[in-house]
Amino acid sequence: MLTIGALAKRTGTKVNTIRYYEEIGMMPEAERTEGGQRRYSHDDLDRLAFIRHARQLGFPLDDIRGLLDLSEHPEKPCAEADVIATRQLKLIEQRIARLEALRAELSRMVAQCHGGPAGECRVIEVLRDHSECLTDHDMPDV
Repeated sequence: MLTIGALAKRTGTKVNTIRYYEEIGMMPEAERTEGGQRRYSHDDLDRLAFIRHARQLGFPLDDIRGLLDLSEHPEKPCAEADVIATRQLKLIEQRIARLEALRAELSRMVAQCHGGPAGECRVIEVLRDHSECLTDHDMPDV
């Protein structure tokens, strides 16, 4: 059995986050000692590591709930997991495309700036000129 501190350390998760996951039902309510201290099993450790890894991959909590449900029912087909992962992949690809567009715009701004006084700074000029702002329409869709 692990204390909440040991569980936090082993998974790299903050204690408050573990409590929050318990509160919203992502983690089962911990067993308690007579003194009221939380105690966690190795199954709890595995579950929290699963949640943590899914969060690192950017999955929203609702999708993680679905994936946890599937992991608890190994007889179910994995088509739903594929749908969830494919949706997440598309979101990541969209974010990357947006970041690449932002990088290109910033690179252009920086390349056009040749030093000198701030009154002649191309970066400042571009930021002042709202007609050159990137909008959602300028960002690529994936």
